[in-house]
Amino acid sequence: MPALLLVMAGLALALGVLLWQRGLLLRSLARQRGARTGAAAVRGLLAGDRVAQALDAAVDRCDREAGTLCLLLINLDHLQAVNDGYGHLQADLLIAEAAGRLQQLAGPDAQLARLGGVEFLLMVHTDLADACDLADTVCQALARPYPVAGRADVTLSCSIGLAAYPAHGARPRLVGHAAVAMRQVQHAGGGDYMVFDPKMAVDQREQAELLADLRQAVVRGQLELVYQPKVDARSLQITAAEALLRWHHPKRGMVSPALFIPLAERHGLIGAIGNWVIDDATRQAAAWRALGLRMRVAINISAYQMRQDDLVDRLEAALARHNLQPGRFTCEITESVAMEDTQVTQRSFERLRRAGLHVSIDDFGVGQASLSYLRRLPAAELKIDASFVQDLGTSDDARAIVDAVVKLAHALGLRVVAEGVETARQRDLLVQLGCDELQGFLFAKPMHAAQLAVWAQLADERPPPQAVDFRDSLFLDTQPAEA
Repeated sequence: MPALLLVMAGLALALGVLLWQRGLLLRSLARQRGARTGAAAVRGLLAGDRVAQALDAAVDRCDREAGTLCLLLINLDHLQAVNDGYGHLQADLLIAEAAGRLQQLAGPDAQLARLGGVEFLLMVHTDLADACDLADTVCQALARPYPVAGRADVTLSCSIGLAAYPAHGARPRLVGHAAVAMRQVQHAGGGDYMVFDPKMAVDQREQAELLADLRQAVVRGQLELVYQPKVDARSLQITAAEALLRWHHPKRGMVSPALFIPLAERHGLIGAIGNWVIDDATRQAAAWRALGLRMRVAINISAYQMRQDDLVDRLEAALARHNLQPGRFTCEITESVAMEDTQVTQRSFERLRRAGLHVSIDDFGVGQASLSYLRRLPAAELKIDASFVQDLGTSDDARAIVDAVVKLAHALGLRVVAEGVETARQRDLLVQLGCDELQGFLFAKPMHAAQLAVWAQLADERPPPQAVDFRDSLFLDTQPAEA
């Protein structure tokens, strides 16, 4: 009977993935049609080829008049929550309302375009200082409540990136530079604007400089771990915290992991950085334990580390140095790395099992996991990739896939963690489907270790919806010998 359940769950998962991919394609085509329809429905809004023509003309005017052109690339934040709660039609109406507010602010000498989806481009002939004032006004205007379905008001924020011609580059790079600045705002949480800085765009020369700085980052104490809690799906009690790497550059400020992690992997630095993460995460776990804060700490293990013969030796040494039990420490390994059929990788998995470490298969569902191989892995949990969680509220295919993954994992005796949970609807659906643990911005963003400790100690003072209970789950009376 267990073998039959595994086969049925595997077939359901494969079928669900195919249906989800088909659904993604259909929804993408529908969104493209909707974007074209929505752009045409708002009078005076540029779209398609007219955007490039208008930008060319605006740049030519600046050249003739020796003036300044400022581009404001505006993205509506978190519109997915409206889609989940009220449907695509109401979301489209909200986008149209936002476009109307932008038109009112643009003025007669500005041009407004919709680039598709939830992005708008505002072209204004003014200096950068006035453009910043306009961006601030836009943030406030778009943050005003929107009536939805005649029953409730919702509020949104926006992320705005500014780029100026000629200060920030030639015509072909302007929109790209504004997009770089906009993404910086999004990574910081949205609801603000940022002016493009040439340091944001990393060319080959800058990559060489960044690489040289990265080689010294560990020695100079520029790396830091922040922690994002995981919660029990039913009790909402904290069960663990995932360590996430950050780099504070003395001149560039916060450097995105999406930028420096691939750089470290390409140039052989990921090993030293990975060793530092192991040391610092175990040190922090011991510091929390000394405060009475007891929870599992998770770190991400790279493909390079899995191929190192001494990976488990380093982990065991760090745990012993801080008197930590292996079962309280999680190694998160991506599905693609877990499926590598190399002798060294398999040997690392076997040694992780013998050492008693808690192993999690990360980003599950986006790769091509072999069910027979998955059965042999010493994993204790699967983490469902955030892309499936994002579509839960609107896609039957995504729900079918998550349902199949949960059934498959439970048939194998594994717990299931869903990451990227941002809405209450996603949370409720995941609980209904039997997910064991949840992680995402709905509960907490990544925070510094000291902030997490304070957050735990002030659990009773946090307002909803962040009223997650630390006390019962993390301050349990435990035996002194337990680490």
